[in-house]
Formats: sequence, C-alpha cells, structure tokens
Amino acid sequence: MTTPAAPEAPRRSQARISWPLYLLFFLVAGSVGTAISWGFLGESLAALGIPDPGRFTTAGLPFFRAVGWLLASLGVGSFLASAFLIAPRPEPILHARLSVDGHIAARTGSLSLLCFGLVALLMIPLTLSDVSGTPFAQTLRPEAWGVAIGQVSTALAWLWVALISGVVGGLGLFSHKWTSQPWLLLGAILTVIPLGMEGHSAAGGDHDYGTNSYLWHLIFLVLWVGGLMALIAHGRRLGPHLDVAVRRYSTIALVSVLFMAVSGVINAAIRIEFSEWFTTTYGLIIVAKTVGVVVLAFFGFLHRQLTIPQLRNDATRSAVFLRVAIAEVVVMAAITGIAITMGRTPPPPPRDPNLSPMAIAIGFDLHESPTFWNVWGMWRFDLMFGTIAIMLAVAYLWGVLRLRRAGKTWPWWRTTWFLLGCLILAVMMSSGMGMNMMALFSMHMVVHMGLSMVVPVFLVLGAPLTLIMEAVPPADVEAGEAPGLHEWVWALCNNRFIGFITAPGFNTVQFIVIFYLLYLTPLYDVLVSEHGGHVGMNVIFLISGYLYFWDMIGPDPVPRRGTPVARIGWLIFSMPFHLYFGVYLMQLTQILAGDFYSSLGLPWEPDLLADQRAGGGIAWASGAFPLVIVFSVLFMQWRREDEKKARDYDDRAEEQGDVDMDSYNAMLARMNAGEQPEDQAYYTEEFGEGKKS
Repeated sequence: MTTPAAPEAPRRSQARISWPLYLLFFLVAGSVGTAISWGFLGESLAALGIPDPGRFTTAGLPFFRAVGWLLASLGVGSFLASAFLIAPRPEPILHARLSVDGHIAARTGSLSLLCFGLVALLMIPLTLSDVSGTPFAQTLRPEAWGVAIGQVSTALAWLWVALISGVVGGLGLFSHKWTSQPWLLLGAILTVIPLGMEGHSAAGGDHDYGTNSYLWHLIFLVLWVGGLMALIAHGRRLGPHLDVAVRRYSTIALVSVLFMAVSGVINAAIRIEFSEWFTTTYGLIIVAKTVGVVVLAFFGFLHRQLTIPQLRNDATRSAVFLRVAIAEVVVMAAITGIAITMGRTPPPPPRDPNLSPMAIAIGFDLHESPTFWNVWGMWRFDLMFGTIAIMLAVAYLWGVLRLRRAGKTWPWWRTTWFLLGCLILAVMMSSGMGMNMMALFSMHMVVHMGLSMVVPVFLVLGAPLTLIMEAVPPADVEAGEAPGLHEWVWALCNNRFIGFITAPGFNTVQFIVIFYLLYLTPLYDVLVSEHGGHVGMNVIFLISGYLYFWDMIGPDPVPRRGTPVARIGWLIFSMPFHLYFGVYLMQLTQILAGDFYSSLGLPWEPDLLADQRAGGGIAWASGAFPLVIVFSVLFMQWRREDEKKARDYDDRAEEQGDVDMDSYNAMLARMNAGEQPEDQAYYTEEFGEGKKS
C-alpha cells in the first residue's frame, strides 16, 4: 500500500544578485558613448586641430567616462536607499544599526564610489591624451601626470573626483549605523561636483549660467538614475517595504525630471541656436538626448499608472515593477552614453566671436560702476543661489501648509523671518551686488558679509528644523518603518559631530578663521578667477554663518547650547577679530587678486587699491546691523530664561511651600521670643568672652 504523496509546497521567490545587471548598464552606456564618439572622430579632430590620439583613447575615454557616471549614480542611489528608503534595525534611531538590506545597499555604494575613484584616476592620462593628441601609453609616464594635473583643468577635476570618491567610499565600508548614511549620501553627491565645473558649460560667454545649470543637471541625474538602480537591487533581493521605498523615490524622480528638463533646456539654449539642433553634430546629440528623456517620461507614466498602484495593493507583486524599471535604466544608460559625447563634440561657433576679456572671465559684461542706487536696476538671475532661495521658500511654505491642514499653528513672525532671508539671498545674488561681486573686491565683500552675517540670521530665526519636525509625523522606526524627514532632522539636531562644530568655542573659531584663511593666504587669488571658486566660497560663507547663528540665537535645538549670558560673552569675544580684519584690509597696500581684476578691463577703470580699502571698510562696519538683531534676541532669551526660573520657583513654592521663606520667618520668630539663633549660639560657644584660652 502506498501513501499519497504530500502536496508540493509552493515555490518561494528567490533573492537574486544584481551585479550582472550593473555590468549590463555599464556596457550599454559605454558602448553607446564609444560608438557616437568614434563616428564623429574625424569632425572633432578637425575642429580641435589636434592629431589622432589612438584607438584606446578614442574608444576608452567615452567608455570609461560613461561607466564612471553610472558608478557615481549607483553610489549616490545606494546611499539614498540606506539613508531614506530602507529601514534600519528596530532600535532607537540615534543608535540604530543598518539592517541587512541597508548594509548591502551601503556596501554597494561604497564599492561603487571606490570603483569610480579608480576610473577617475584612469581618466587623468586619458584626458591628457585626448586634448594633446598624444598616444595613451606616453601619458602614463610620471612627468605626464604633472603636466595633466597642472595644465589641464579637466584632469585636475578628475583628481578631485578620485580623492573625494576614495574618502567617502572608504568611510562607507566602516560605517554601520544609520546616522552616518545621510552624511555619506551628501559625500557621494559631492563626487560629481568637480566635473560639473568643467567642460563646454564652464567656458565662453554666459558660462555662469552654463556651469550652474550643468551642476543642477548632474546632481539630479545621479539621484534619478542611481535611485532607480538601488530600488531594482532592493527588489531583486526581496527587500521589505518595497512599496514604501518606491513611493518615496517617485517623488524624488518627479523633482529630478523637472530640474533636469529645465536645466537641460537652459544649457542647450546657451550653447546652440534651436535652428542648429538638426544641422550640426552637437545639435543632433541634443535631439537624441531629448528623445531619450521623452521615452523615460513614458516609463514614469507607466510606473504611476501601473506598477506603483500594483505595489500599493500588494507589496509582494514586484515583478512588473522590476521589469519596467530594468528597461528604464537601460534607456537611462543609453542616454548617459549619448550625453557624455557632448564633452568631446565641439559645439557650433559662438554667436559672438569677439567676446570681451570680462565676458570670458565672468560670463557677461558690466558697463557702469556700481552705486548704492544702480545695483538695484541690474538683474541677472543667479541659477544657483536664486534657485536655492526659491527651493527653501517653497519647502518652508509647504511645511507651514501641512501644519495648518493638521490643525496646528505656526508663529507668523518665524515665517516672516525665514522668507525675508530667502528674499535677501535671491535679490543679493541676482542683482547688481551679485553681478559685480565677481569683478570688484568691494562688492565681493558686500556679498560675503551678506551671506555670512545677514541671510543666516533671518534663516535661523525662522526655525526651519523645528518646522520640519512639527510638519512631518515621525516614523515608527522601532516597528520597522523607514526613517523620514522627521528622523533626519532629529538625528541632525542630536548628532555628536554637529554638537562638536556648534560648540561655542569651535563655532566661534571657524566663523573667524574663514576670514583670515581666505584673504590672508593665496587661496583668494586661486578661487576668485574661477566661477567654481565663487560658488564654493559663497556656499562656505552661507554654511559657516548658519552654523554660527544657529547656536548663537537659533530657536532650533542643538546638541549642546550655552546660556544666553555665555553666548553673549562669546559674541563679544569675536567682535575685535572682525574689527581688526576690516582695519587690516583698509591698511593693506598689496592688491588681492590684482592680476585677475586688472585683466577684466572694466570700462570705468576703477582704482583697485581704493576699492579694496572700501571692501575693508565694509567688512569693518557691516556687522553692526546683524549684531543689533543678535544682541536683541540674546537679551530677550536671557530675560525669558530669568522669567522661566522665577515661574518655576513660584510653582514649586505653591506646590511644596516656600521652604526658604518659612525657615527665615521661623528664625525671626525665635529671635523675637528671646531665643538665641543656632548659628549665634555656636559662635558664642566657640569664640565668646566666657571661653578660656
């Protein structure tokens, strides 16, 4: 007699590795880039007037550049997943370790960045070979590396990429807590910044628009492409909460597409006329890239109409999403291959072949000396800081609107402070102040003081971090939910590193040292001649000022904050250093960055030394207005602290009785009854007249 066979258990889906897909994406991007570059090789060499560098450079440079972009995207997307899309272990958020899926994502991000760093090192000799027409083998010599880094700006940019990628990737291998992942994500994004400062966009007229639009394009490219690659890997290894991760990523993808579309149109409009889109090689590449973006928009439509609702209904039904996403990344890889060929394809001749030295150096011409009145009539929207100001204002108003919809209130004066800070930032950088900043030391100092001592004061008084924590409900991380904006901000406000850099001593020193380090060393001469240098300086000014005033007067929490009296003391301590710095500049006889300012050929022929002394006077005097606000806020906080202590004392006395006052009254009553107080009795016993020696 035979027993009936047990029914076969249903087969479970098996986790699958993703590196073969990564290799496919790299191969598609590299092959497309190589094929296009090879096809237009003759035209490019003729336009550039250089000999053929050889097959390896011709094929290798576009191939490895495309692979590098996808490696950077994978690094950014993986850290985005470990920081924002994948839940850590169910532990208190400040001490939560990465889950298995989060650890795999973080390790993928680290290895991707380390590989990106190796590709960047390879790109240094490849770049020298390409621009000089020298065979690749000859550029591997040690002396050739010195030439490449010292004379070829793109090669130097690749060196910076290698250094940043190596540091971030190495740190990522040893970081196993969730709190480190947002910092690693920021570091991964920084790896692409040096390359955004180079290429066609950083040269010629309007290169301020070209560089800024290209930077936005690259940042959102790596977020868009990398985020989807990380989601595919998470889904293939059967990671939990894929539906939540996809929903969060879809918002990031939508914003990325919008920014890429706008920045791409701006960049193309600067480089080429629309009539040349179909008549030049450069234009045809733009057309191909545009068609690819339209195809990607169709994939996004499929996700929103089909795959995302399907995941929302059943998080285990990920097969359709993964198939569509893989096809989408293949198209993304092909578009990446198309895009990198633009760096090796000469654009059409400039519309104005006779650009002035000023237009070549700063991107545009200035025609009149700036005055207090005419700077408000000059206008050139700053694509970097003007956009940042708009983004900050929109995000803040979004938070206020969420609070109102939830039936909560938010102080109107905080909204006013913050929006005023955004307005000052946008106007200052887009008006005549921002335009003349790159051509005159005095206007540079106006912007420096504004970014470090005016804008941050208004922004911190708006309490944006508190607003986020109020507007965004906390995720139940200990129950397995992925951290959101609330957790990011809460971890930031309780981070030990933030506690260190906002400690009064260190914070005051960093705020002072930046002035002396920038202007009393050759650093200013190096940075002022490059658009990227101006962007970097302005970012540092803004961050330094925000950190300083966040601890000094900000209502947002910090890990450790001194009393108002202590903060007033630190503020008074810093004032002489700022005053001395201004006096030093007014007495300095050496012109800072004199060669650069002289080369601009400003039509009103300013006295550079007098202009520099005016800048010193601005540095000496400009702190008065923000200091009035800062001192006022600190004194108000001091007064509120005293009032709070008094209220606490009164409340305690009402609940428990006033012990001190009762003891005092009892002593008076004993004295009135002729009794000797205890302390007087002790004194008489020890030192009184009746005591024998």
